[in-house]
Amino acid sequence: MLARHRERRETRKSVRYANFAYCFAVAEKVEYSEPSSYKEAISSKNAIDWVSSMNEELQSLETNHTWTLVKPPSGKKIVGCKWVFKKKVDGSRPKSFRYKARLVAKGYSQVQGVDFNEVFSPVFKHTSIRVLLSLVTIKDFELEQLDVKTAFLHGDLEE
Repeated sequence: MLARHRERRETRKSVRYANFAYCFAVAEKVEYSEPSSYKEAISSKNAIDWVSSMNEELQSLETNHTWTLVKPPSGKKIVGCKWVFKKKVDGSRPKSFRYKARLVAKGYSQVQGVDFNEVFSPVFKHTSIRVLLSLVTIKDFELEQLDVKTAFLHGDLEE
């Protein structure tokens, strides 16, 4: 049986973490603002840094022979691409940033069964990381961080 006429308790929003969330949001906008499009990047005050980063990415793609320019097959949909921009704090110098630009495929525009049949995404499992860190600890190895500028799969795609 439901109680229809009972008093409802007053619900309030938690104020406990609201100020922290606001501070982080404001700090992120002020300090780490990143363009969300090519147009924003080239019209920003850091346009020179973003263009340099884009040129570096294109040079890397060309050097690694990432693609071959061909005419699109008739009747086939072409997967587009877009620039993704990231400002990373440079750990070696205080208050300085590294500008990263990545050219990524718009894979979300593809339809499974029409544009592709299988999905393969190599990932590093958490258990593998734990095993590696355990070995480093047990054997008293030194562990260093590695930043890979560009990583490519070496498989040949025919799609």
